[in-house]
Amino acid sequence: MNIANEVRPGGNRYVSYEGSVKELADYLKPFKKIAFVTGKKSFKIFSDYYQKEIDNVFYYDGTASYEDGERLSNLIGEADVVVGIGGGRVLDTAKITADNLKAETVLVPTLISNCAPFAPVAAVYYPNRSFRGVGYFEKSAYLTLVDPTLLLTTPEDYFVAGIGDTLAKWYEIEGILRFLNDEEKTAYIRLAVSSAKMIKELLLEDAEQGIEDLKNQQVTPAFIRLTDTIIALAAEVGGFGGIYGRSAGAHALHDGLSYLEETHEELHGKKVAYGILVQLAYTGDLGEIVTLLPFYDKVGLPTKLAELNVSNTGFDYLVPVLNHAVSPEESFVLLDSSITPEKLYEAIVKVESLGNK
Repeated sequence: MNIANEVRPGGNRYVSYEGSVKELADYLKPFKKIAFVTGKKSFKIFSDYYQKEIDNVFYYDGTASYEDGERLSNLIGEADVVVGIGGGRVLDTAKITADNLKAETVLVPTLISNCAPFAPVAAVYYPNRSFRGVGYFEKSAYLTLVDPTLLLTTPEDYFVAGIGDTLAKWYEIEGILRFLNDEEKTAYIRLAVSSAKMIKELLLEDAEQGIEDLKNQQVTPAFIRLTDTIIALAAEVGGFGGIYGRSAGAHALHDGLSYLEETHEELHGKKVAYGILVQLAYTGDLGEIVTLLPFYDKVGLPTKLAELNVSNTGFDYLVPVLNHAVSPEESFVLLDSSITPEKLYEAIVKVESLGNK
């Protein structure tokens, strides 16, 4: 059994409308033993909006690690459902915890930054916050509860990071597609490619307006489209495409960057967005980078390592990043099985030399 290759379109139920979180108690009626997994900042934002008392609240340690999931499941002991409230790492921790407890999962995002609220997988880290791998679970979320009004509390930099992370769906699957023969391009992979292309078009069309709407605290059609694109559509591309739809060069570089401590406070989607440029440089698509740079500038995505708090761009310093990104267990090999640290570094140098902010 290879669960990584199974078609997993998303959670069991995706609910998205203004005020949905206010009705959380109604959605939880089928369950008797309920445990809430959250972060302190996330829970404060949720509580200010929900304005009802809840019990059995457990706080994660910020790592999204198997170790923290085990700690939480031991504290909880038994539950019918684990309700995750927060951003990507909180929600991935809730998935790990629920899997340990053999419980259902209800996921309530408090910000728009990635597809974790709907994806049936988790980005798992070690306790030191370096990347460990993708976690797979037999169960998808019982319910993903999205409330655009609550999500207006998303900090702008998280929203921008979500745009960057989601943009990678097209560039990564398109890059992989070049190396698949027609027999490998199954119906679901073709659907994933079509969906990823639409995602790119939606982001390029709505991103600037959506960011402006967030600043003005307005729920608009553009804001809702971006919300559903970042949270749900992105997750479904990975669900349809399996290992071919989840990550390639951009995410591999992100994972490598996690080995530099100075990047730990930098947002996932911003590191992935930089990784898109590096992947395009590696595949020789410099013209596409030039096309993307104005969009990056307008929405605030990074085009230089310095914008990710990495000031030393020398080869020797970046060796831990490069070695991990090109390792056999990482996804850059889906683009080139013969990739080396030296080849990847050449791509980084090309990106660093393009334009200046």
